[in-house]
Amino acid sequence: MQIAIVTVSDRASRGEYDDLSGPLIETWLARAITSPYKLTKRIIPDGFVSVRDELIDLCDQHRFDLILTTGGTGPAARDETPEAMRAVLIKELPGFGELLRRVSLDQTPTAILSRQTAGTRGHSLIINLPGNPASIRVCLDTIFSAVPYCLDLIGAGRIETDPNIIKAHRPAR
Repeated sequence: MQIAIVTVSDRASRGEYDDLSGPLIETWLARAITSPYKLTKRIIPDGFVSVRDELIDLCDQHRFDLILTTGGTGPAARDETPEAMRAVLIKELPGFGELLRRVSLDQTPTAILSRQTAGTRGHSLIINLPGNPASIRVCLDTIFSAVPYCLDLIGAGRIETDPNIIKAHRPAR
């Protein structure tokens, strides 16, 4: 199982401030996942080309099973993560973004400005998470129960979770 965390931020990629969202995702995964996995973290600039090329590389060349992005989903001119995602995805899974926005509204009224999405490319599942560190835990707590089964369905690596943190939903056989 290979997991990538991709922080999309011009300023963090230039070292102007520390990435806070990526480490929060990493900590959450370490608590929730009980099966072995390899984690890779990347910080890239905002923009269509940088995000598109990074996602294609992670999916097609490195064959990551799960890719979690953070940032670049707002209405600002350089926020083009959703557009890059749609250029990369074979199948979009809009339910993830719908749910992420709904639960994020409990944290901040500006969540309505977010444009997260998710989808698959080959055997990779890609999910856009918000860039706001305060929303990351609640978003992962909300959506991650569906992630292991989705990975099963697309032929990606198997992931097991600690049911005390997040109970993975898999249909009874």
